[in-house]
Amino acid sequence: MKLSASGLGGQQAGQEGEKKCLNSELWHACAGPLVSLPTVGSRVVYIPQGHSEQVAATTNKEVDAHIPNYPSLPAQLICQLHNVTMHADVETDEVYAQMTLQPLTPQEQKETFLPMDLGMPSKQPTNYFCKTLTASDTSTHGGFSVPRRAAEKVFPPLDFTQQPPAQELIARDLHDVEWKFRHIFRG
Repeated sequence: MKLSASGLGGQQAGQEGEKKCLNSELWHACAGPLVSLPTVGSRVVYIPQGHSEQVAATTNKEVDAHIPNYPSLPAQLICQLHNVTMHADVETDEVYAQMTLQPLTPQEQKETFLPMDLGMPSKQPTNYFCKTLTASDTSTHGGFSVPRRAAEKVFPPLDFTQQPPAQELIARDLHDVEWKFRHIFRG
């Protein structure tokens, strides 16, 4: 569910076939608390052989698939990060990030670099609640049950002057599908 429209990668792609960038808070909630991304402008170490092995392992379904080896490539490249976009796989909902890197020249690598983001906290949202939706959660006749403590922590406060106290909640999932729920207090 989309928590806000702010953050890294928050813009949505407009044309068919383009990959949509996810809201940062939603992406980090799905990735988990141990995942953090480097900030644009920071220096990172790129390991070509590891990337090659990762791509080969995820794209080749054969067990005995050949993993390419590039002996002429250096073991690691110091790069500057120019762009980060956050996405989710359409079929598996697995979240991933795409990064645009530019290798630094040997001279650029010698220049003093003071990282501004050293020790910055991750963009993990402060409050969220996860639940796998069932058919009854999304039907017009069923009820979407959430523990009271989670509802009080995550959802906007209910207006208890209404009878019954209720509000409409609109959420967006990883694929920008809008879901509408009626939040009712039932004691």
